[in-house]
Amino acid sequence: MGSDDTPAPGAATRESATRARTRRAILDAAVSVLTADHGASLADVAEAAGVGRTTVHRYFPERSDLLAAIGADVRDRVAAAADRARLDDGPAPDAMERLCLEYFELGDRLLLLYDVPQFIAWSGIEEESVADLALLTLVRRGQKDGTLDPEVDAGWLQDVMWALLYAAWMQARDQGTPKHTALSLCLRTLRKAVAP
Repeated sequence: MGSDDTPAPGAATRESATRARTRRAILDAAVSVLTADHGASLADVAEAAGVGRTTVHRYFPERSDLLAAIGADVRDRVAAAADRARLDDGPAPDAMERLCLEYFELGDRLLLLYDVPQFIAWSGIEEESVADLALLTLVRRGQKDGTLDPEVDAGWLQDVMWALLYAAWMQARDQGTPKHTALSLCLRTLRKAVAP
C-alpha cells in the first residue's frame, strides 16, 4: 500500500490472478474427488485442492454452488473444444474426428455430469448449446455433400457420436483400456457409423 492507502500498481491484478488460480484448483479437485466418490464433501474437495474448508466456502458457499460452477465450466470447455475442432474446415468426417479428439479429453468432467443425475439439472448441459448446433450444422453439411450418411437423421448421428465417446470413456475408466486405444476404437467405429 502507498501512503494514501491505495493498492500498489498491479496488486489488484495479482489478487484476481490468485483468485482465479484458487478457483481453478478447487474446480479441478472437485471433479477429481467427485468422480471417485459422488458423495464427497466440500471438506474432501478442500483437502484435495490443498486449501482450507473456509476457502472453499468463500468461493462456493453451498455444494449446489460448486456443482453449478462445475457445470458452467464444462459448458465453457465444450464450447472451446468445438471452436478448436474447426468444424467449418475441410470434409465433415474429418471435422467430426477432430471434435471427438477434443471432446475425449473432457471425459472425466462429462462423465461426472452424466453419472450424477443432479449435475444435469445444475449444469444446464441438457440445453441445446452453440456447440450442439455447430455439430448438427456440420452433420447436415456432410449429408448434403455426400460425405456422411444422408439416410439417417442428423440428430441420430450426433447421438451416435456421443454414445461412442461415452463408450470410449467407460472403456478407459472401467476396463483399464489405454486412453489412446479407447479413442482409436471410438474413431474407427464412428467412421463406419457415419459413412454414406
